[in-house]
Formats: sequence, structure tokens, C-alpha cells
Amino acid sequence: MISIAYISIRQDEPLEKAIKRFKRQVDKEGIITEWKRRQYFEKPSAARNRKKRSAERKRLKKIRKVQRRKMY
Repeated sequence: MISIAYISIRQDEPLEKAIKRFKRQVDKEGIITEWKRRQYFEKPSAARNRKKRSAERKRLKKIRKVQRRKMY
């Protein structure tokens, strides 16, 4: 899937503000991260390991958050 970020420049809008909106749009759609991820081939086993580590970090973060709530 090809994702193209575009914005329409509003009347009397400064160029700097339009560029800032465009950068936010690109960041929101994750275009740069996707490009960096696809820049080099990643072996399927490496992708699985990366996803596993990410899931573990999220799980531990959630546990810490719940424990903090119980403290208060």
C-alpha cells in the first residue's frame, strides 16, 4: 500500500505553518518509520524477535502502570 501525505495550503497561510502541518501529517501516518523499516531486508526470525521484545516491553510497562495505581 502506498501512503502519500498531502495537505492543501490555506489562503493567507504562512509557508512555515504549512510545512509544520505536513510534517505532523507524515509523522502521524508513520511514513518515515515505514521507510526506515523497509530500507534494509530483515530476516523473518529477526522480525519475530523484534516483535516479541516489543510485546514484552509493553507488557512490563502495563504491569508497572497497574502497580503504581495500587500504591496510591
